[in-house]
Amino acid sequence: MLDPQAQTLMQLMIDKGVPAVNTMTPLEARTSYRSRRTFTQPDAPEVFKVQDNTVSYEGVHVAVRVYHPHSAQSQKALPALVYLHGGGWTVGDLDTHDVLCRSLCLQADIVVVSVDYRMGPEHKFPAAYDDTVAAFNWTVAQAASLGIDASRIAIGGDSAGGNLSAAACIGLRDQKGLAVQPAYQLLIYPATLMWPDTASFHANGKGYMLTKDSMAYYTENYLRNREDATDWRASPQLAASHAGLPPAFIMTAGFDPLRDEGLMYADALSKAGGSSQYICFERQIHGFITMGSVMQEANTAVSLCASVLKVNLHR
Repeated sequence: MLDPQAQTLMQLMIDKGVPAVNTMTPLEARTSYRSRRTFTQPDAPEVFKVQDNTVSYEGVHVAVRVYHPHSAQSQKALPALVYLHGGGWTVGDLDTHDVLCRSLCLQADIVVVSVDYRMGPEHKFPAAYDDTVAAFNWTVAQAASLGIDASRIAIGGDSAGGNLSAAACIGLRDQKGLAVQPAYQLLIYPATLMWPDTASFHANGKGYMLTKDSMAYYTENYLRNREDATDWRASPQLAASHAGLPPAFIMTAGFDPLRDEGLMYADALSKAGGSSQYICFERQIHGFITMGSVMQEANTAVSLCASVLKVNLHR
């Protein structure tokens, strides 16, 4: 059964005539997505300090926002999370995921580095992937000045951000001469296959916010061509090996077209001998974790993600 609060939200969007994302230009879609956050998201909790910065790493320049919890007032270096927002590689920014990043920062007691990676269609694949890898390596390089323990930096994100996080872990694993690897990966309803043909894609591809049509819109904005879909940087499920990757927590939603992709990826990590935990919020829709003002289970999901990060990073 669909969560009644999710049902109410979707009906409200229908009643208000909110257009489907695939009927809008990317600029219109970004404005629409940004404007809805004031209704669906809780109030932003106060953290100790927020800094806007620019990553400059091996020719890549990308904006980041760094959140420090109250415990950062001490001299002790803290664990960190490099966070990639969702939005189909097309919409979303530092502001749309500000509340979520603040909540993870406070509840997990970690520094959060939120990444404003380049998006399509202006910047095609693999620009967002390159920005993700650069942001992680920059965070490692700047760890001392940011009050971060470089050996305890996780990487994570939701939806497209989960895709980028999973792919970056593979790329960083294979990057020669890299002294520090991600300590953990947090994948919230991640896209792990481009142009999927899964049971959940067909069962949930219409009527539950994220649709087959909107997925095609996002994918076409992001990829240069169909061949890009077979590249593991776009479809981490297709990597030659999933061995040697960081421990993972993967969360999905029951009424999400991406549900099966998340489960398949958790299974792939486990089959390769890695550590992965998987949980599905069976009554939820794609994107729910940022909707804590209108869905109680969203706040539960945030707290669960934070507790997993806290347990695995504070050692």
